[in-house]
Amino acid sequence: MLYPAVSDYWNSFHQSKAISGYTDCVTNLEEAEYEKILNDAREYNKNLASSINTYKLSENEMDMYESLLNIDGNGMMGYIEIPSIQCSLPIYHGTNDTVLQFAIGHIEWSSLPVGGENTHCVLSGHRGNPSAKLFTNLDKLTEGDIFTIKVLNEVLTYEVDQILTVLPQDSSALQIEKGKDYCTLVTCTPYGVNTHRLLVRGHRIENPEDASVNVSSEAIQIEPLLVVPFISIPILIFLIIFTSVSDRRKR
Repeated sequence: MLYPAVSDYWNSFHQSKAISGYTDCVTNLEEAEYEKILNDAREYNKNLASSINTYKLSENEMDMYESLLNIDGNGMMGYIEIPSIQCSLPIYHGTNDTVLQFAIGHIEWSSLPVGGENTHCVLSGHRGNPSAKLFTNLDKLTEGDIFTIKVLNEVLTYEVDQILTVLPQDSSALQIEKGKDYCTLVTCTPYGVNTHRLLVRGHRIENPEDASVNVSSEAIQIEPLLVVPFISIPILIFLIIFTSVSDRRKR
């Protein structure tokens, strides 16, 4: 019964550490290296917009994709913050199970999260995961809410303008639209049933005046080592009582 709460604290702690480590890596980049990483990502998006979207990358294309925005070699490309649902989560390449158990995955055939005209970045996250909240509260977003994506030292702010529920195979709302700069957040719905997909789309807007690249305290939860005693002591007491009662019954 206590596993979801403890696991969520544990994962939140490690999500915060991942974001902090990513920020440190970005800070240590040389200016020329920084510009190359950013320009390569923008060039990739430009080529993607002019190609036919097959929703599947070849082996060579996948190798190229995984090399972009991968500054520390662990696949993390940035992080997303959604203030209205108190969400701050790292973003990784791809949507395999290893990534989606603890973080948000970037769908590989969509635009990289660096913004610009003719881009549509798609980010996917689990909902109702017993070990981490992730996009569990995504359905609470409404039109007009904002979320930010922070990649390198770039801050991209999006305002929610469309919320759809579609079948899993329906990707028509995830297409790149000429002249638009979109980002769509994807999760399963209804909660616990997962027969459809919830698509929360945002269009790019100007950053608020106080927008900056920092590690949100929202991602920082109680240190797991401080939580463990409060969880383990009641369990220990219960086990002692249970053992004592069992012994009396046997006698």
